[in-house]
Amino acid sequence: MIEMSKKVFGFYREGFARMTVGKTLWKIIIIKLLIMFAVLKLFFFPNFLKTNFETDKQRGDHVLEQLTRQVSNTN
Repeated sequence: MIEMSKKVFGFYREGFARMTVGKTLWKIIIIKLLIMFAVLKLFFFPNFLKTNFETDKQRGDHVLEQLTRQVSNTN
């Protein structure tokens, strides 16, 4: 099992080492992903707990309440 893992790792390491255009493409892909996730985090996932609660205790209590509350069956 360990020998096979070493072979697979070596295969990919060798392949990435010999890339020419691929390295540039991977850099572009990584930069685009970083920008995309930064924009998503800023605009679509605001820090709800920081804006609505002042202390860590209040934040913790709210999270605990949300995790342990009973869900009502409305069929």
